[in-house]
Amino acid sequence: MNVNTTNSVEAEEVDRFEQAVQTFLQGGMDADRFQAVRLQQGVYGQRQDGVNMVRIKVPGGKLTPLQLVAVAAALENYVPEGKAHITTRQDIQIHYVPLKDTPTVLRHLSRAGLTTREACGNTVRNVTACPLAGVCQREHVDVAPFLLGVVDHFLRHPLTQNLPRKFKISISGCEADCAQGMLHDVGIVAARSDDGRFGFKVLAGGGLGHKPHEAIVVEPFVEEKDLLPVVEAIVVLHNRYSDRTKRAKSRIKFLVDRFGAAGFVAKYREELERTRVALATRSYPNGQWHGGKSGDTPGPGAPRRLFKQKQPGLYVFPMSVPLGQLDAGQLRGIAALMEDLGLSDVRTTQDQNLMLVNVPEPLLSAVHARLGILRLHAPRPGDDVVACPGTSTCRLGITSSMTVAPKLNGGSRDLRIRVSGCHNGCAQPETGDIGIFGEGRRMHGKLIPHYQMYFGGNGCGGGGFAIKGPSVPAARIEKAVERVREGYTGSGESWESFFEWARKRDAGYFERLLADLVHVSEADLAQVTKDHGYREDFKVLQLGGGECAGAVQDTVAAKFSEAAYERDCRNAFAAQRKYQEALECTEAMARLVSQALVFLSGQDHKVSDLAEILNRLRSEHSAFQPLAEKLDGVVERLTQLRSAFDDKAFAAVATEIDVWMKEAEQACALADSRLNLPGVSSRHQLEAGGVAASIDVTAHPCPINFLKAKLELDKLAGGEVLAVKVNSGQAAWLVPTSLESIGHSVLSKQKKGDITLILVRKAGD
Repeated sequence: MNVNTTNSVEAEEVDRFEQAVQTFLQGGMDADRFQAVRLQQGVYGQRQDGVNMVRIKVPGGKLTPLQLVAVAAALENYVPEGKAHITTRQDIQIHYVPLKDTPTVLRHLSRAGLTTREACGNTVRNVTACPLAGVCQREHVDVAPFLLGVVDHFLRHPLTQNLPRKFKISISGCEADCAQGMLHDVGIVAARSDDGRFGFKVLAGGGLGHKPHEAIVVEPFVEEKDLLPVVEAIVVLHNRYSDRTKRAKSRIKFLVDRFGAAGFVAKYREELERTRVALATRSYPNGQWHGGKSGDTPGPGAPRRLFKQKQPGLYVFPMSVPLGQLDAGQLRGIAALMEDLGLSDVRTTQDQNLMLVNVPEPLLSAVHARLGILRLHAPRPGDDVVACPGTSTCRLGITSSMTVAPKLNGGSRDLRIRVSGCHNGCAQPETGDIGIFGEGRRMHGKLIPHYQMYFGGNGCGGGGFAIKGPSVPAARIEKAVERVREGYTGSGESWESFFEWARKRDAGYFERLLADLVHVSEADLAQVTKDHGYREDFKVLQLGGGECAGAVQDTVAAKFSEAAYERDCRNAFAAQRKYQEALECTEAMARLVSQALVFLSGQDHKVSDLAEILNRLRSEHSAFQPLAEKLDGVVERLTQLRSAFDDKAFAAVATEIDVWMKEAEQACALADSRLNLPGVSSRHQLEAGGVAASIDVTAHPCPINFLKAKLELDKLAGGEVLAVKVNSGQAAWLVPTSLESIGHSVLSKQKKGDITLILVRKAGD
């Protein structure tokens, strides 16, 4: 399920990142520009100077023993006393990595098939899934192929490189929705329609943190062939309409508020018409669908006990990982256990635990014994406690969540406790039985650390966000959790879930229950002014904003990324001979890049009329007059093609606009050295349907291989694309360089072992 990143693309990216790190450390790159480069590669800043967190994407949580060993080796070599941290998004994070060593760590992880690409920043983040995918009795389908399809589609996708803010996707195999779609930007839930067909329900606009928002249903039912177009349409809405100037209001949930649920769905449907056509030729996964059986609903995270799989004789063995922290020895020990017992599937979960999958019944006792040696065990009542890093490493942390969390317990009824160090809610407090997030409150002239409490949350199907309760001083939070727990267990209704129980309490119940803990008199100050683990009085450090947002370059980079997406749509439409749509995409490319140029020239870039944009580029205040003049002729020919379309003329215009876009990118970099636009204008691949011919020249030496490719190109019309197979190495550099030297455009190079596939667009006639 993990993205295979041991390829030339990943290697080239890490090489570029290493060069950027060296340039930054030598003072040749400012912090803003470097931040954008760093975040794209999944390297996140910490509270501590000189060290960083490396976030590893684990799609759906699925790992192999080899990958566990790779993470262990990274710890041993670069953070000897450190621990790997499992997150609520099924990622693995390594903290305290010296900045100079981060490229080496990325390269090392890549060799094990792990990527950090787009694990941070304004991108599509790690795609999460119910960890029981493929083994649960209830599921309609194993969602793993669909998850991987979504991951592959959006990784390095032009549209997702500079989104207004991060974008989170989950996918579940049945209506129980254990991946908690309601709190995601997009939640995908396998479903069965009223007439017996199988497909997906799609939710959008969910989110926690500032102003929690439950996702709305945008598609009650879509077939599997439409899943990618549906998700891409929602990503397009986010990219186009979300607020890029006010970071606090730039998640997609605010678009639902802005347009209203019906208005949001209407705009989505407009975009879906386009994405369906643009992705019409793309292949999609086919699942093995079935009705699903009744059975336990494990809920978010790992099951709390041995879980009998749908495969006869096999079990899921969940293991409790306190606060998601594992040292190198434990990682290696789990990997050795798996290899010795012939196991190959271990998964991270949204409750920061691990679980072994496909364990034969006779091996259960051996697994239990081996985990005990590693100081690990199956979940026990009360230990379902999740915590984000808080002030231990996070720049946004307000309270020491990792210190207080071990002091809390869910009791005999095994309540789910969720502890976040700030209101951003990375521990998902609004979805716990008892959730808390850190904040500061001024009382009697003193800043007092507090925890805002929530009760009765459940992010799965049929659930809902928690009820907001009072804010309690951090020094008293243990007593507050204990009192709420006792109120529940003492109710005498042992059959009732905490979710149900909390919703039956009257409006003021929790405030009355905790009133004495909330009240702070002046005489109490000495007892409440310190946070857990600190000797000095509480204070909130001003470390700047979080690093989810990109750098100052966001506006320009976003325009180029969207233009690159429009180019991909143009190629797809042209391959299907939908020429009017292709012309619209070409014009959009010109408009978007021109808007970026207008912005860099210090003028208002929000004007949408292309003629007016060009007027502004021609003004005496603009440094981009030559680019405007070049574009004039392209716009004129686009207008002519609208009334009288011609294949060859369109191919020539398409090639010309691609070249112009590259020149514009170079001009932007010269105009502002802080900009980070590494190949945005050429970061794409043509759909297979857009390739007119192919040739294999691996049997020929240089320069015969080039001549063979040239002769094949001579047979094509201008603008058509030739796929050329060459030997990796010198030929993979010489052939495309020679083709470019005679005017053709190299669209992409993909190395697959000893063979490199080159896509070349013939120059217009």
